[in-house]
Amino acid sequence: METKAMMGNGKPRKQSFINRLKAQSFYQAMVWPGIILMIIFNFIPLYGIIIAFKDYSVLDTISNAEWVGTMYFREFFGDKMFWTVMTNTLGISFFKLLIGFPAAIGLAILINEIVNVRLKKVVQTVSYLPHFLSWVILGGMFITWLSDTGLVNNLLIGAGLIDQPIRFLTDPDKYWAIAVISDIWKEVGWNTILYIAAMTGINPALYEAARMDGANKFQQITRITIPSIRHIIALTFVLSVGGLLGSNLDQTLVLQNPVNYQSSEVINSFVYKMGIQQGDFSYATAVGLFVSVVSLILVVGSHLLTKKISDESVF
Repeated sequence: METKAMMGNGKPRKQSFINRLKAQSFYQAMVWPGIILMIIFNFIPLYGIIIAFKDYSVLDTISNAEWVGTMYFREFFGDKMFWTVMTNTLGISFFKLLIGFPAAIGLAILINEIVNVRLKKVVQTVSYLPHFLSWVILGGMFITWLSDTGLVNNLLIGAGLIDQPIRFLTDPDKYWAIAVISDIWKEVGWNTILYIAAMTGINPALYEAARMDGANKFQQITRITIPSIRHIIALTFVLSVGGLLGSNLDQTLVLQNPVNYQSSEVINSFVYKMGIQQGDFSYATAVGLFVSVVSLILVVGSHLLTKKISDESVF
């Protein structure tokens, strides 16, 4: 679409801002609803952050609530549950990142190497499917499978590996492993989408040249495929590190029980219980703001580290 008109001397003349808006009215009509919704639901609610610094209750307004400064932050840092929720959150998220991040890259490479187009689509569909099932459904499945008379115990007993059923969900020491494995199983297929999309843009001539030079499949993957998608790998790594404190709330609420509470309570579930169940909105907001600030620091730090190591700039 032309945004410039010709002057009398043949030189292009820039249209005014209003004229450009009129010329792009069709595109503006598609963009502005999204911008308005973002302002309403993302920016205006930011005013509520000051609740973290006030003694707020539903019987009062935010502006009239008493200012208490950093009282709720200090209360959280001194809470007996602070180290418990921090340890659980960072521990579970770290192992999800350590195992799930390379697993998604590996699965994407395996899917990309499938020659048969129909088989590739079937594998992709099967790997994506768990992502679209809610944790209410998957949680019920896992609770059934891991019960004393469930599928897993029956298979282990039938194979002669154990004599007595293993109490998976009532053993706090096993919760981290269950949370990590179940989350990876649910999301690993979905996390391959960006990698597979990036691999489709790799020039096939690079592989042909590598084969002519005698490179085997492993060498082609390590010398061509992975370097060609390093920017996407860096992007997903930065975003994953930024979400280390954002453990899956749905998963926690479904798999948590009074017995494994000490191993399953994470920051998100702690905030949910303090804010929604107990009505301590100021305390919950303070904890949430703390998580947001730390997550921002993690994103910036991981970006700088990635840029220094691989010279890949995400932003």
